[in-house]
Amino acid sequence: MNRVDLSFEGVSELAWADSLIAFTLAVLEKLGKEGWDVSLLICDDPFIRDLNARYRSKDEATDVLSFVLGEWTPDEGEGKRWAAGDIAISLDTLEKNAIYFGVGRDEELRRLVIHGVLHLAGMDHEDNDSDRPMLLLQEKLLVELAEMNIMIGETQA
Repeated sequence: MNRVDLSFEGVSELAWADSLIAFTLAVLEKLGKEGWDVSLLICDDPFIRDLNARYRSKDEATDVLSFVLGEWTPDEGEGKRWAAGDIAISLDTLEKNAIYFGVGRDEELRRLVIHGVLHLAGMDHEDNDSDRPMLLLQEKLLVELAEMNIMIGETQA
């Protein structure tokens, strides 16, 4: 069984938090991951900008950051679990991306979750060329999980 821990920084707790956790678990299942622990942080631009400056030396906001931990940890009654790492997603930049790319906020959020999980799974991309294997898999998973909305009850414009 996989587990997702969700927290918030600079934004209020979201009504669709349970749907976000369920979607993240579905991505892990599609990838065949088992016994994974993922920490998911939903934040604002100032917070992710600070993370980006501290850990990547880029003094700018970004949409998603993944911090790979990648170690086995003991778990009472279950043996060991894979502490995959942390994913931070800025709702501010997500909004800007959705407008820029002409997609709904929910689709962009699903894309960012998938992107973050793929990084935790060890994938990477040299640039944002859509022909990169990681980005091709990202879009494939996005299509496969298209029926799973996260932002339930919100306007998706």
